[in-house]
Amino acid sequence: MKFVIVGNGVAGITVARFLSENSPENQVIIYTAEQFPYYPRPRLPEFLAGEIAQEELYFYPPEWYEQRRIIVHLGTPIEGLDRAAKQVLPKGKPAEAYDRLLLASGGYAFVPPIEGKDQQGVFVLRTLQDALNIRAYAQNVHRAIVIGGGLLGMEAARGLRKLGLEVTVLESAPYCLPRQLDAKGASVFEKYATGLGLKILTHASCEAILGNGSVSGIRLTDGRTLDGEIVLISTGVRSNVALAKEAGLVVNKGVVVDEHLTTSDPAIFAAGDVAEFKGQVWGIIPAAIDQARVAWQNMISPNSASYQGTVPSNTLKIVGIDLTTIGKFDPEGEPYQVYRRVGEEKGIYKKLVLQDGVIVGTILLGDKRPVGPISRLIQEGRNVSAYAEHLLDDDFDFNTIA
Repeated sequence: MKFVIVGNGVAGITVARFLSENSPENQVIIYTAEQFPYYPRPRLPEFLAGEIAQEELYFYPPEWYEQRRIIVHLGTPIEGLDRAAKQVLPKGKPAEAYDRLLLASGGYAFVPPIEGKDQQGVFVLRTLQDALNIRAYAQNVHRAIVIGGGLLGMEAARGLRKLGLEVTVLESAPYCLPRQLDAKGASVFEKYATGLGLKILTHASCEAILGNGSVSGIRLTDGRTLDGEIVLISTGVRSNVALAKEAGLVVNKGVVVDEHLTTSDPAIFAAGDVAEFKGQVWGIIPAAIDQARVAWQNMISPNSASYQGTVPSNTLKIVGIDLTTIGKFDPEGEPYQVYRRVGEEKGIYKKLVLQDGVIVGTILLGDKRPVGPISRLIQEGRNVSAYAEHLLDDDFDFNTIA
């Protein structure tokens, strides 16, 4: 049997690994538009900042692919699907037949229709090539503006700051990281980020990028202007659905899949940022991995595994400070009990959300010690009512929970 995978991100490479390990007699072939082997996208800001070399970014050495007989066609986008003939149509190469096809083509950086966005000096950070282009351009400028104060925007801002640039971050919401923090947590985070030399403007939206062919600054919707020679737009990701749509698959925000990660064509599967399950495109690495673990099993043996969704979680460093968010971390209403600990001077903010004695959400900023124990308590659905007021204490011993 021949398995063809479109896309070489975390979903695609995870499926390829499991297929090669569990069905070594079959062929696994990857096509990717990128010129580079698999790398974790969350590490791009580290590379942008000059903290790791390009070779360190690659997750697997060349021999890893050879040992698993995984064939990767770099720099080879798929231009079309012939579903009737069960073939993909790679650019500049002969058609490739498949028995099972996985669409793992991820997403693209969304750029709003901002006046002046096509000028020299305007970038997004989605791929390694984007990072290389930004680093080259940044050598000759002094001031940067980042549009978007989400995870990637803040990390990109730190990277630009490490390169020696003055950096201003614009966030249209009332505070940064609105998908990962509540208002109080964001206040602690912003104080920490400002201490690193980042300037943060909230309630701020870009109306136009100024310049005459090359960026010279921006104009906000309230009329204010900011000077800058490089603008990085970080305003979200959209699924790469064009290929699936042209092939006649059912598409909404993403490629629509069922609990088996099967598309409207039983021979075609989808996982990661391109997939939409029950009306939702998750857009997070834990979901991509969860979906990959289900998809490969069904590609070998249809309907043998089911995906039921992913508990939203992120664990990473943002501008050098540890941040973990899990589940419902900012709900409202009577059913929830909320506990907090704040240490603004140290950049620490900890929050637990309980429902009927069970932890359903958490924010852990600046303190990673309780991440493992609290994650396990959430997974196990343990009732922690007797300990709730002390779980976030610095000296709490999680071994006391029977």
